[in-house]
Amino acid sequence: MIALVLVMQAAALLPGSIGRQALPAKGCAAFLWDRGSSPALVAMATADPATLRLSIDGKPVDLPRAGQGGDAAGYGFARRTEYRLATVTARLELTVTARPDLTQGAAITDATLTVERSGADSVVLPVGGLVGCAPSA
Repeated sequence: MIALVLVMQAAALLPGSIGRQALPAKGCAAFLWDRGSSPALVAMATADPATLRLSIDGKPVDLPRAGQGGDAAGYGFARRTEYRLATVTARLELTVTARPDLTQGAAITDATLTVERSGADSVVLPVGGLVGCAPSA
């Protein structure tokens, strides 16, 4: 019984699915799925404006970029980026890999999303996905 309660509490802290998302009108976006047993689209980072969309307590939240570091990952993204809004801080570390079979984007082959909320435990979630870019005019 205790194990079930702990699992339910941990699941409540995880970012939820953000559902289907569209490409931005300009620039690129990173679409990130959790690497768990039932993958869901849990985050979308846009390069311009620099935001990270998450679902917190069942509601979509756009966190603005608060800082970045490391080498450029490509497509308008840094290797490490921090996003913050009110009591939520998210850190995204990613590796972007260009592939010949992706013509307007790239693969996110290695990434970690860390979400911290005031008064709650931090959650570290392995993610992966794709970068998609709006068509050039």
